[in-house]
Amino acid sequence: METIIQAIEIFALVTGVIYIVLEVLQKNLMWFFGIAMGLSCAFSFGVQQVWAQMILNLYYVGMSVWGIIQWRKAASQLHTDRAAGKTDATIHLRKLDTRTALWSLVVFVVASAALIVALRLLGGNESNLDAVVAVMCAIAMFWLARSYPQQWLIWILADTLLTILCLRTRMYWMAGLYGAYVVIAIYGWFHWMRRGEYVSA
Repeated sequence: METIIQAIEIFALVTGVIYIVLEVLQKNLMWFFGIAMGLSCAFSFGVQQVWAQMILNLYYVGMSVWGIIQWRKAASQLHTDRAAGKTDATIHLRKLDTRTALWSLVVFVVASAALIVALRLLGGNESNLDAVVAVMCAIAMFWLARSYPQQWLIWILADTLLTILCLRTRMYWMAGLYGAYVVIAIYGWFHWMRRGEYVSA
């Protein structure tokens, strides 16, 4: 069983690296790798009884389907703008409005507190860190699907915390994945800001 678990973690690592590289380049193919990665990570975290991360990765699977739809709409608008000579950008962005930012903050505080209580009752590992990071990642995933560039800033912090969580729970392959995510997320922020164009779609 230990060999199977390690193999699944390695699969998550490989699909996860491909996923984030495609995310930086803003390719729709990333969402399909996101589904594969989400399912394998959900299994890995479930085995370790890190429940919030398990549920979060199942959420990623659902958000990947929604993300495909959202990105295709925005990409269509960017393609129209390029054809009309209005832009040479390769990344479509949306402006993060104050309302979304405030609602995200409220959701973060309330959901983190509620999830900490729930995870303590379930007796999961690293309940406080697990809960806070899970909510942070859920918000970042929503922002990613909406093409808000600030999603990269949340991912940098969340992936740093996830690296620590994985090291504490001895999930070393997963720690390697999230450590790589931190570096790529920093690059992703600068790449999107340099190559991005805001669209209204």
